[in-house]
Amino acid sequence: DIVFCDIKMPKMEGIEVLERIKEFSADTPVIMISGHGTIDTAIEAIKKGAYDFIEKPLDLNRLLITIKNATDKHLLIHETKTLKNKVSKKYEMIGQSDALNRVRSIIEKVAASDARVLVTGPNGCGKELVAHQLHELSHRKESTFVEVNCAAIPSELIESELFGHEKGSFTSAIKQKKGKFELATGGTLFLDEIGDMSLSAQAKVLRALQEQKITRVGGDADINVDVRVIAATNKNLKEEIKRGNFREDLYHRLSVIIIDVPPLNQRLEDIEILVPHFLTDICTEMGIAPKSIDADAIDALKECEWTGNIRELRNVVERLVILGGNTITREDVKMYR
Repeated sequence: DIVFCDIKMPKMEGIEVLERIKEFSADTPVIMISGHGTIDTAIEAIKKGAYDFIEKPLDLNRLLITIKNATDKHLLIHETKTLKNKVSKKYEMIGQSDALNRVRSIIEKVAASDARVLVTGPNGCGKELVAHQLHELSHRKESTFVEVNCAAIPSELIESELFGHEKGSFTSAIKQKKGKFELATGGTLFLDEIGDMSLSAQAKVLRALQEQKITRVGGDADINVDVRVIAATNKNLKEEIKRGNFREDLYHRLSVIIIDVPPLNQRLEDIEILVPHFLTDICTEMGIAPKSIDADAIDALKECEWTGNIRELRNVVERLVILGGNTITREDVKMYR
């Protein structure tokens, strides 16, 4: 849980012990103790990863407080890692079809670069998962992933949401607010449903991409930003350009790489992998005993038309878990599909 390590020891100095511990157990709190401590020694120990430095003779109260704080921090680090693993699993791409493997191959090639990516495909096919995978495999993975649903924000508020605003710039702007571009600096900005963005906001996004600068609503100062932009849409943007709804220059800025995510109807073989995965997740979420599904029921699901794609399939599996038996059958699928 915690290591207390003296500085002066006969066969190996405490600082060297600290370095060796950090090589194989970086998260373990190491508290250095010494009766010959100096400020320089304490600073060196902290620089090399020590949690704290305590001088002899040891004070019991100081010792207990240090132990409590160190264990609290260690627990927090552990919980954060667990949470990150859960988030990573949430955005895992499930399936082994050729269509999905082609998408994976493009992601692996593109993720390491800062190239802008446009993810296309129908609703519910997993465009958000592609964006998360691009972030997780990039050098920006330790930084923020910021998502903006352009279709869910009113057109009059989208600029404030993306670029922030200054206090008093409009009626409800009671304080300064940072926009998503600023919040995503150093990380990834995911613009979902970008085909629904207003033309005025598109012009400002284009400037941000060209110059890596933004200006808050109501402000006049340029703010430098460093973001990797991934956009997604279920619309045909070339058709939207012809209709005058989308800027052609922005399209070309966003579509350095285009990843087209296949609908579920083009990867039906993945259903036999997706359904057991959803069954396990849903039963765990509901706190009930795991349920199974027989081969005939899987075949029945493969025969269905999936206009809502993966999202629709998960909803159907949830319905089958609630209404079906312990082993879900073809009859259950026919009745509750």
